Amino acid sequence: MRVLVTGGAGFIGSHYVRSLLAGAYPALADAEVVVLDKLTYAASVDNLAPVASDPRFRLVEGDICDPETVNPLMRGTDLLVHFAAESHVDRSIDGASDFVVTNVLGTQVLLQAALEAEVGRVVHVSTDEVYGSIAEGSWDEGHVLEPNSPYSASKAASDLLARAYHRTHGLPVSITRCSNNYGPYQFPEKLIPLFVTRLLDGGTVPLYGDGGNVRDWLHVDDHCRGIQLVAEGGRPGEIYNIGGGTELTNRELTGRLLTALGADWSSVEPVADRKGHDRRYSVDIGKIQAELGYAPKVPFDEGLAGTIAWYRDNRAWWEPLKRRAALVRS
Repeated sequence: MRVLVTGGAGFIGSHYVRSLLAGAYPALADAEVVVLDKLTYAASVDNLAPVASDPRFRLVEGDICDPETVNPLMRGTDLLVHFAAESHVDRSIDGASDFVVTNVLGTQVLLQAALEAEVGRVVHVSTDEVYGSIAEGSWDEGHVLEPNSPYSASKAASDLLARAYHRTHGLPVSITRCSNNYGPYQFPEKLIPLFVTRLLDGGTVPLYGDGGNVRDWLHVDDHCRGIQLVAEGGRPGEIYNIGGGTELTNRELTGRLLTALGADWSSVEPVADRKGHDRRYSVDIGKIQAELGYAPKVPFDEGLAGTIAWYRDNRAWWEPLKRRAALVRS
């Protein structure tokens, strides 16, 4: 069996690949794994160092928008897991074109190649941000899409393309929509690794607006387990929410990080709120629980402590990335 993982050198994709090759997913115990990644600023070959010598593993540097790269890789593939995406909201506000090209055009190229190669199973990995913002309650998978950032709009478009390829062509694709991920190897522009690395350096951290924006936090290991459940047993054409079950305001999360790192609120720098900042995300995971037996297993306090410890112990991983990101944005 062969698995093609796009974006497999990024945060979530590399966790999936490392877990797969470590034997976490018995259904793929003997699978060959091919990673296709453009190796942009947010990806790193270091994320795959633990499995680089595995004879079942191969890394291909390339762009999902390029059919000449994608089509040969798709031939002989049994399972496509599509993580590759531009994913940082602030960057999408500064400039949306890369998000539209990668997330929309790139997804279409992959779907078409998968169709022509008769790939047996496709999982398209998306985000809860496509739903917009919800004041109370939780979104189920049938909720209308109301994305509020260029990033989430591009992901919503890719979701609709995936659905269309199933409805029109019968492509066996399922869509997953996750809440906010955290864990080791996350690029240090996202909230938790940004705050942790800045506090480890004795710096300040930015808090948007009044800090009242609410997010549901999902450990990357739980997310990847959910994706694998969908890959093995999800129904083609269906959408599955994957959540972590821990809702916190950004202010509450900041307080936990300050305490864990021996800092206080003098290390917090209030900043103007993000344009179009969604107030609250919350996904209903009843469908994936009922159909596939999913439940988050990593308690948030335990997962956060482990994540902080990982960044404390792995400066050699994140310091070069922060320097490179600064150069990209300058």
